[in-house]
Amino acid sequence: MSGGATRPRAVIIGAGIGGLAAAAGLHAAGWDVTAFERAASLEPVGAGLAMAPNGLRALDVIGAGDMVRADAVRQEIGFRRPDGRWLVRSSTDRMISGRFGDPVILLPRSRLIGALTTRVPDGVLHLSTEVTSAGPDGHVVTTAGELDADLVVAADGINSIVRGALFPAHPGLRYAGFTTWRLLTPEVPPGREPVPMAETWGRGSVFGVMPLADGRVYCYAAAPAAQGARSPDGELAELTRRFGGWHEPIPWLLATAAPGGVLRHDVAELAAPLPALHGGRLALLGDAAHPMTPNLGQGACQALEDAAVLARLAAGVPDGSRVSAMLATYTSLRLARTATVVRLSRRMGRAALWTSPPAVALRDGAVLAIGKLAPAALLRGLAAVYDWRPPDPPTGGTPTGGTPTGGTG
Repeated sequence: MSGGATRPRAVIIGAGIGGLAAAAGLHAAGWDVTAFERAASLEPVGAGLAMAPNGLRALDVIGAGDMVRADAVRQEIGFRRPDGRWLVRSSTDRMISGRFGDPVILLPRSRLIGALTTRVPDGVLHLSTEVTSAGPDGHVVTTAGELDADLVVAADGINSIVRGALFPAHPGLRYAGFTTWRLLTPEVPPGREPVPMAETWGRGSVFGVMPLADGRVYCYAAAPAAQGARSPDGELAELTRRFGGWHEPIPWLLATAAPGGVLRHDVAELAAPLPALHGGRLALLGDAAHPMTPNLGQGACQALEDAAVLARLAAGVPDGSRVSAMLATYTSLRLARTATVVRLSRRMGRAALWTSPPAVALRDGAVLAIGKLAPAALLRGLAAVYDWRPPDPPTGGTPTGGTPTGGTG
């Protein structure tokens, strides 16, 4: 292991959003970083995403926040019924910025990947290289050879092999009971009425419409389905059957979409929180640590928070001698926080996918009343998620803590 004046070494497993952010943050903290990605390129899997104030603060830690802010659409709050009636429609830009310091912004996933990649130096990322095993002692085996590291960060996704090896007795993943679809439409033609930002809730199904800065529209949908089910005539045809009779512009957007451009994924989450987010010199990050339903739009934000916390803590560890203690702090700062976000996202998903007519009527009535009588209550409900702050930078070579469940305590 490293010692003396030698820079500590970190190995990152996976080069998705969390892995790239960890690589950039640890390099900026003075570590030698090697990142392995089994794919042959960084072509992003996904369509669009929302970046909340907490995610933007995490990006600021690694110097990518302003790059993302510069090319994004600011989000509004809008909920509709399938017949088009608005339950809530509010421009929240000023409200959210005033309360949390930043708006929620929308951007293509590729834009975020690009911003993170610019913060990763040449020579760090090794594509077409799969990690076959990694242990708490920092020993890593890849398809290109073996190496030892002071810190190993497993950002290898929801089906993480590292998580399973680190916690073999954990019950693992469970199906959340619904599937999701995502797509990007072509650019909206000039002269057509602008597409309003909204999420439409029906009985047991959701369809979201999010215009992006480049003129395209990010659409997403969710509905209960048997695990592993797929449409025999394509997923765009399935979306058209389910949502083609809903209000405009949903039918028009589906008509403009490319049949091969629809992504479908069954949603899974951990059956229970992990006992820790680390073991020895090995840390779990992002979906490897806390996979969650997409209903709060926090998957990417929580991975970025993980990376920002690791970067701040690692800046206070100038050699590899105190990595285990550093990762114990990482778990203390992240485990309860991420378990809370997972729980809140699960709760919102269940409400959005209710199928009982009385429950749906109650839900819609409550949203309508809150939107008319107490719109600020929507923001108070998000405080537990959006108020997060990263740990303070280290002073005197000592890692510093933070508030485990949010910056305002």
